[in-house]
Amino acid sequence: MLGRRSTLLGVMLVWVLAGCRALNTCDECWWYNRTPGHKLTKGVENYEEGNYYASVEALNNVLQTKLADRDDKVSAYKYLAFIHCVSGREKMCYESFRRALALNPRFELTPAEAGHPVWGPVFRSAKAKFGK
Repeated sequence: MLGRRSTLLGVMLVWVLAGCRALNTCDECWWYNRTPGHKLTKGVENYEEGNYYASVEALNNVLQTKLADRDDKVSAYKYLAFIHCVSGREKMCYESFRRALALNPRFELTPAEAGHPVWGPVFRSAKAKFGK
């Protein structure tokens, strides 16, 4: 009897763990939705779609997650800076860049990002003061 229970429990465990594979996506997986990488991806996607409110929420979740690595946090601060700059909040933009540079003093924007007329000058100012 114990052998049947163990087999049944094992089959059920495999079935539960394989559930997302059958869905062909992990968007519905409870454990995947909680990872900092997924939250960052969602934040960037929302930013690119112009949904800044949802983006800020997802990016702040990345920053509050203790499991987020330094690169994820730097990216979150970068996109928050972009949102603040285009929303006319230059001080918050500068502060987000400062925090990104505090985590990684060698942080750089891509050439296209650095040339942006709104946040490019703000980043250069923060980089001059806090970057290496």
